[in-house]
Amino acid sequence: MTFGEKLKTARQQAGFSQEELAGKLSVSRSAVAKWETDKGLPDIENLKAIAALLNVSIDYLLDEGETLCMTNLREPICLDDYEKKGKARSKQDAAVLAKFPQAQQIYALVRKKKNSKFEHLLDWTVMPSFGIFEAVDQINNNAPCYLVETDKKQYLVSVSNEFIDTTELARHITEKKFVIGTNKFSKLYALK
Repeated sequence: MTFGEKLKTARQQAGFSQEELAGKLSVSRSAVAKWETDKGLPDIENLKAIAALLNVSIDYLLDEGETLCMTNLREPICLDDYEKKGKARSKQDAAVLAKFPQAQQIYALVRKKKNSKFEHLLDWTVMPSFGIFEAVDQINNNAPCYLVETDKKQYLVSVSNEFIDTTELARHITEKKFVIGTNKFSKLYALK
């Protein structure tokens, strides 16, 4: 599925017309039509707003490899309710273990931003020994991520101080390193 197809499906499932979505984003209806026919892409701010309005993740919208499903569940948590014990190296580990007690496997992941060709070139030209885009991404999004496998499904889970976000994966991941949308992941250690 292309970005445009995913946008159109998510918009329709949220019950918005092109004109209603355009109004909420303060863009023209023709801009939304252009995005839905894959003749253009929204800027990053509109992309964030679209994901929030339609209750889908940015990774889902951008991942053309069909790795992510549309289902994304965000639940509030209080990290103070969890404590490190057993294989849990952090309160976030403990939260994931508590949320998925029946999981067959849980891997803590390392997440890095997958730079576009332009970002890679700019990083190499301006700061060859320090990836500025990756550093900014780590500052803005430092929630630990996990790959959780149950009987028949896999989930990508991230745990912030306030929320635990769970997204079902459409494709079964077996690789040690993999890419989803604009993120590169590596398995770090197993919790289960």
